[in-house]
Amino acid sequence: MLLPPGMPQSLDYPHCTVGDILAGTAPRHPDRVALRDGEESLTFAELYDQALRLAQGLRQHGVRPGDVVALHQPNSLRFTLTYFGVLLAGAVVSPFSPLLPAALLAEQLTEVSAVAVITHPAVAPVLAEARALASSASASQPEPQPKPKPWFVVEVPATHAAPGPTPGRPAGTASGNLPLAELLAADPAPATRVHPDDLAHLSFTGGTTGRSKAVRILHRHAVANALQMGCWRGASLPRLDDNGAMHLEQVPAAVGAGTVPIGESVLLSVAPMFHAMGLITQLLCTANATTVVVSGRFDPDRYLAEATRWQVTHLAGSPALFHALLAVPGLHKADLSSVRQVSSGAAPLDSETMARLRELLPQAEISEGYGLTEATMGLTGHPPEQPVAAPIGSVGVPVFDTVIEIRDPVTREPLPVGEVGEVWAHGPQIADGYHNHPELTAEQFEDGWLRTGDLGRSDQDGWLYLVGRAKDMLIHKGYNVYPAPLEDLLHQHPAVAVAAVVGAPDPLAGEIPVAHVVLRAGYDPSPELAEQLMAHVAAGVTPYQRVREVHFSAALPLSAAGKILKTELRRATADRRGAGGDAP
Repeated sequence: MLLPPGMPQSLDYPHCTVGDILAGTAPRHPDRVALRDGEESLTFAELYDQALRLAQGLRQHGVRPGDVVALHQPNSLRFTLTYFGVLLAGAVVSPFSPLLPAALLAEQLTEVSAVAVITHPAVAPVLAEARALASSASASQPEPQPKPKPWFVVEVPATHAAPGPTPGRPAGTASGNLPLAELLAADPAPATRVHPDDLAHLSFTGGTTGRSKAVRILHRHAVANALQMGCWRGASLPRLDDNGAMHLEQVPAAVGAGTVPIGESVLLSVAPMFHAMGLITQLLCTANATTVVVSGRFDPDRYLAEATRWQVTHLAGSPALFHALLAVPGLHKADLSSVRQVSSGAAPLDSETMARLRELLPQAEISEGYGLTEATMGLTGHPPEQPVAAPIGSVGVPVFDTVIEIRDPVTREPLPVGEVGEVWAHGPQIADGYHNHPELTAEQFEDGWLRTGDLGRSDQDGWLYLVGRAKDMLIHKGYNVYPAPLEDLLHQHPAVAVAAVVGAPDPLAGEIPVAHVVLRAGYDPSPELAEQLMAHVAAGVTPYQRVREVHFSAALPLSAAGKILKTELRRATADRRGAGGDAP
């Protein structure tokens, strides 16, 4: 794949850690706003100073190198601050979804052996409940099993993006929790030195196909992936200064129409920071001296208002986000002329939504990427400044130093170009396996390769096309049926806002394709519309691929990262058919 002039085919990855990224950017862009949360902001110099203070405060409360500190908070300016503070203390970050119920939160905190948790007033009561559950479970363990070290809790203040508790829930700082200000009162001290091969993150998988697992991300994995994704589209290369801190340098010959120079980007951030996409995006934004406007819980009207107010240059999100954004009344009247790059991830973007985004933002490069937590975050992307648009349906080509192979799911042998198989990946961002699960690690990680569990194909130019998860494929009368092409056809119908296809058990055919559809405004569900949608799909596929049922819903179940939860849809479909509810 052609890269802009001056850009190498392979990166020279510096021998450094995650903390060295902030240490390199802060002195070069001290007065630039790093984070904006409502009217509150931190410059890069302030972010680095407060992160060093927090690191010292954590040390004073007993956190040692290699200890795990959990981040249990919604998106806010202080998520990034506490993230860097933990790492500069030499500890390990384990980000948790603030939506977890207490029982699951207790289970995951125990799994990573957290010694401290940094939480938020809105979710502190759930953490308190989880703490009681974990303590009770520990007390019931037979001796001489070692008792886990009890954790202490630090509570950050509410912000515009992450407001306080909702009415009816306990307000204020929970008893015994340390206010963040107490730790920030410590005098800044040098960062604890760690090695690139030391653990940086214990990041839980999304759990969309089963139980979440903690993935071991080393410092070198996080640094490599931030550089792979950032340099890929930013026309820049990494450099180390005399102190071992890392910064990016612009490659002037590679700067194109879609490139925003280092220190001039403004990203509107809504991706959950506990998720791989949000976590690594904050790293590459730090490296690129990007101002991150933290939007908080996604609301399409507020998102659009903030994009115009702050004249953002970058929009990033999942297909679910862009579906909602494109449905905002008066969208075409908004001033989005500052936007230069749009990035979509978490799931493939259907061709209709891609076309509408290109119409809305003709001045912007619109790209898709593909990745997963086991690959730190990203594996592919749309290369910048190409003479022709990316092929419709593709999620990009492998980023720097990444190899993608399509293999037979049974024999694990590589398949010819164009054939559908399981996606395997190799590169410097592939994680160290699952924490304390050697048997699961052996199933998914093999000689530096990651077995992703996704099904796809590649063309002769290296573009990757996903057709679904291996577990999402259904077999109809002996034929393999993949959901993605059927979903793409459904999205092309003017009545469809969002669509997902799953398999439903059938006594004669084995499985049948069933569509779950959210309609656009102005369309009402009816048996006649269901028939129209099935006929629309049938016109574009072979007979065995036809959708046999259409179920209308007000919304589809989503993970916190914006992925459609097909396990829930399959369960609902099976329940509905079992109850005799076959009609749409």
